[in-house]
Amino acid sequence: MLRRILVGLALLAVLPVVASAGLFTSWGPEIGFSSGPDQIVVGGHVQSADVAPQLDFVPGIDLGFGDNTTLVSINGDFRYRIATKSQWEPYVGAGIGLHFFSFDNVGPGVDDSDTRAGGHIIAGAAVTTKSNSRFFAEAKFGLGDSPDFKAMAGWSFKLK
Repeated sequence: MLRRILVGLALLAVLPVVASAGLFTSWGPEIGFSSGPDQIVVGGHVQSADVAPQLDFVPGIDLGFGDNTTLVSINGDFRYRIATKSQWEPYVGAGIGLHFFSFDNVGPGVDDSDTRAGGHIIAGAAVTTKSNSRFFAEAKFGLGDSPDFKAMAGWSFKLK
């Protein structure tokens, strides 16, 4: 379990470096909670804006803690931005995820880890802040072997 946490933290630390590679336009942290398993979730993402008109590609990694489980998720999301006349810009999307579970309090001789894949449907909104970063809040509804529900909030900082 400790190894998975360290790998997840190392991947989070690498996100700004990956973002500056030229493929991505912004990066940022996010925090929230999930249900099924019930966990506190921290993570990060990089964003490639306008892969098609109004469509962003947003890969990321999440670390979930709680419910006698540690979960490392690698996600590949697509978000479609809906144009409005307000400061808030809603979006909808979908994504896939690869989930690495590590279970606590498992009896001796029992495999305490599992790897599963699943998808999710996304609904959220973002707003530009005074510092020209973007704040967002979103909900992910799990499909297949993804967490049932995830609520996240975070920031996206533009790369120079």
